[in-house]
Amino acid sequence: MTTTLINTTRRIINALRTPRSTTRPSTGQLLTTRPEDTWRDYPSSNLTPSRLFAILREADAGHPAAAMQLYEEMEEKDPHLYAVANTRRLALTGLDWTITPDPRAENRDLAMATANHARNILSRTSGFDDTLQHLALATGRNIAIAELVWTQKGDRLVLSETVPVDFTRIVFDDTDQPRILTDDARFDGIDLAPNKFILHTPHCTTGHATRGGLLRVTAMAYLAKNLALKDWMIFAETFGMPVRIARYEPSATPEEKREMLHMLESLGANAAGIFSRAVDLQIVEANRGNAGPPYERLLDFLNREISKAWLGQTLTTDTTGAKGSLSATTVHEQVRQDILTDDIRKEANTIKRDILTPLILFRFGPDAPVPNFTRKVNRARTAQPLADLIATAVNELGAQIPADWAHDQLGLPRATTTQDTLTGNASR
Repeated sequence: MTTTLINTTRRIINALRTPRSTTRPSTGQLLTTRPEDTWRDYPSSNLTPSRLFAILREADAGHPAAAMQLYEEMEEKDPHLYAVANTRRLALTGLDWTITPDPRAENRDLAMATANHARNILSRTSGFDDTLQHLALATGRNIAIAELVWTQKGDRLVLSETVPVDFTRIVFDDTDQPRILTDDARFDGIDLAPNKFILHTPHCTTGHATRGGLLRVTAMAYLAKNLALKDWMIFAETFGMPVRIARYEPSATPEEKREMLHMLESLGANAAGIFSRAVDLQIVEANRGNAGPPYERLLDFLNREISKAWLGQTLTTDTTGAKGSLSATTVHEQVRQDILTDDIRKEANTIKRDILTPLILFRFGPDAPVPNFTRKVNRARTAQPLADLIATAVNELGAQIPADWAHDQLGLPRATTTQDTLTGNASR
């Protein structure tokens, strides 16, 4: 306990002595792929409530490897969970990204230069798009880490690659700070060196980051679905097949009875059989009552709860038996847009803090304005009301609105100097 306290104190002192904004990271790739990164224990096999709670307690104690493996299997084995999780992520990663100058910068030319530099570097950085998809997985796990690989060119550091870190390599120390397991630190892991790693934790929560992931929120619903589906399969196997009944005469011998039973068993597999005229064969179909077993209704309920957790609504994912109006569907779609807006903002904050800040620092110095990472949202369906608002603000109120912003909001492309452009009243 004393050693742990001393090590924690040393890390805090070192962090205070060396500000993150000026620390030069090591060059090259620090983390190498390990064979155990591909090993899986399949914790979802024979999962029970007590086993699930044990996995979550282990994660709370700072060792989330089993929980991370469970989260991976949850999406692999549950089609509905995979669909809503992928919908949430693709709504973000499916958008094009760009780098825009800091609008608050006093030196506009320098702000444009830093934005162009960051855009050029990230557009040719190996693995950057894969890293963005990896960071999007933090929606479910509430933590995702990637390494920045720097190379030395003359007296400058240049970002050359970004490499996602496997989730099973993440551990937490006594102060709930994430660390990464390496060959030299297989149990306690290493600190996340300043300006060397991207750390994305989109959901704010107390304690360590894994407590806020949506996969943890839906873990109980996943377990309940598994148990209900297992019972439903047993029910279907037991009561779904028709019952075959053969009546025999009282004078039938034991040999005739055994032969008749064998023929009934053969009838179940081959759907054909030969019986004597004296045999009274009857096939009784399984009960087809209107009520039926409750398993399907239970699964539908759990699917709706999962949809609410991930997308905030249900009408855009399941309309079976729905009686909602068009206006209700529109409201539900607006909820999804609100979630997307929040996901974009959180992703942009992480990219600006952990990538763009050191990228500009090592090229322009600590006083240069850091640009913004933005997603290009398609707003074509709301273009007309926005266009009317812009026209009123500019033509009648004299508002000064940036042309770049108007193009992005309206979803209109920008013309190059060699392209012909449409002329209208605005150009007269």
